[in-house]
Amino acid sequence: MPLNPRYSRAYSVYWEDTDAGGVVYYANYLKFMERCRTDWLRAMGIDQQRLMTERQLQFVVVSVTVDFLRPAVLHDEILVTAELQRLGGATIHFKQTIMRGEEQLIDATTRIACLDSGTLKPHAIPKELFTEWRNAQ
Repeated sequence: MPLNPRYSRAYSVYWEDTDAGGVVYYANYLKFMERCRTDWLRAMGIDQQRLMTERQLQFVVVSVTVDFLRPAVLHDEILVTAELQRLGGATIHFKQTIMRGEEQLIDATTRIACLDSGTLKPHAIPKELFTEWRNAQ
């Protein structure tokens, strides 16, 4: 399946995502961003569970920088994006945003590493996973 370096997905804010005041709890923005990256991989035909069982590889978050610009609240419809910024030997760098309509709520960068699931040491990302994107660089 062709690689789309920018992926967006809409999500609803549920009661479980919020604090007692109905505002999204700050750590839950990370969950929305994780879902978006996972859905992006799935949309490209990359099954992370198969990657781990068949090739002993897994993707893990190494670092996240988040600017909380505005809060999301209960029942909001938000749009979460994951944009591939850079692909290294064993890392993927994403620019991520969360929007409510035209209003930006979150501005984030996320760095993901590919690890050997047995040793938990860095492992080169298989070239065939992102060949199209690598060639476009």
